[in-house]
Amino acid sequence: MDNEYLIYPLLLLVAFLYSSVGHGGASGYLALMALFGVQAAVMKPTALLLNLFVSLTSFTFYFKGNYFNKRLFIPLALASIPLAFIGGSITIHADIYKKLLGVFLLIPVARFLFFKDVQVDETKQPSTFWLIIIGASIGLLSGMLGIGGGVILSPVLLLLRWTNQKQAAAISALFIFVNSLAGLLGQLTKGITFSPQMVSYVGIAFVGGLLGSYYGAVKFQNNTIKYLLAVVLAVASFKLFLPNLL
Repeated sequence: MDNEYLIYPLLLLVAFLYSSVGHGGASGYLALMALFGVQAAVMKPTALLLNLFVSLTSFTFYFKGNYFNKRLFIPLALASIPLAFIGGSITIHADIYKKLLGVFLLIPVARFLFFKDVQVDETKQPSTFWLIIIGASIGLLSGMLGIGGGVILSPVLLLLRWTNQKQAAAISALFIFVNSLAGLLGQLTKGITFSPQMVSYVGIAFVGGLLGSYYGAVKFQNNTIKYLLAVVLAVASFKLFLPNLL
């Protein structure tokens, strides 16, 4: 895309929307960077760094609202953190990385279209075994792709009725933070490249995350805008598979 400055308002919007449901927004940031032709080597660390700021902001609001369930979070995190570190240290060929990312960008599309209004009146207590399996699996994928994993974890928690919407958001937010940190540390072992625009990216994402977290945890969620975001993610996924057509 020729207008490079368009990424800034889009980044603000992505951070706002993702943080409103307890997500760090890495898949959205990766989608934007894919649309604007950012190199794969820059995409992963940039998305993870942005994740750290937005997810921690989001978690703070949901924690203050008493939505955090540490009994579910602890086994998930203990299993995911070492695997996220390992995943972050794995070097994937740029073409393969883009294809994998293209597949996983479709997960948040489904998240925003089909899991925005899931009502869980009565939650179930999962076994520690399944929490560890799920946490480890998502952790490895998170590190490899440069995402925090919340966009995968949140629908799982809701579908299995282990949490309600806001509990899932609270758990996912902190899950994203610890996985993003572990994945970033794993990437440091291989050497990483940050874009020169990182400071402005972080500042904009922080503002968007702050607003989104407040409205998601305290006020409301705008479903119409989430539909638009789902379209952006779908287009980015298509671009990653067929880069010459967009």
